[in-house]
Amino acid sequence: MFWFEDEVRRLEKEGAERNYQASMIFYGSSSIRLWSSLCNDFGQFSPVNLGFGGSTLAACTWFFDRIVAPYQAKSFVFYAGDNDLGEGRHPEEIFIFFQQLAARVESRYGAIPCYFISIKPSLLRWGLNDPLKFTNHIIEKEIDAHHKNWRFIDIYNRMLDKNGNPDKSYFDADGLHLNKKGYALWNSIIHSKLSENIHAELT
Repeated sequence: MFWFEDEVRRLEKEGAERNYQASMIFYGSSSIRLWSSLCNDFGQFSPVNLGFGGSTLAACTWFFDRIVAPYQAKSFVFYAGDNDLGEGRHPEEIFIFFQQLAARVESRYGAIPCYFISIKPSLLRWGLNDPLKFTNHIIEKEIDAHHKNWRFIDIYNRMLDKNGNPDKSYFDADGLHLNKKGYALWNSIIHSKLSENIHAELT
């Protein structure tokens, strides 16, 4: 994991210099890191963007103690997984990394409200769609069966066009990363899920 070291050190430095107490952690890969309007979009929750480029679910689990644990989080929003698939990992491996991440979150914060954003469909990785869908499926089932404080946020289906393919209008020219319209969609979907008030259900 040494190739992420510069990004991890950047996040550690920013955390040490941050002059406000973040309550909602957004953690994950470049889909989080590149969300430039995130802190404004979720301003009422006192968010912090802890995304780091190219990261996998495996890397997010590995670096959790350095990047996330120093914060006094009250809620946790997570996105990663498509880079794992791009590197050739199997859905079952990604599932295990999710279990490990969930265990780390619980060990550090207890049963705070947590949200897993489904792995997105993309033009660049459409050839991986079958294992991608299966990864989403098994993680959603795991959350439903064993993690009362987690919610699965399905962005996958909303990012498809009428023919069932990734909607090009949500992506940058690389066919992988989101554009402004894509982030606006994510913003709407995530806010809708946050409004379900998981806090009340956990008390």
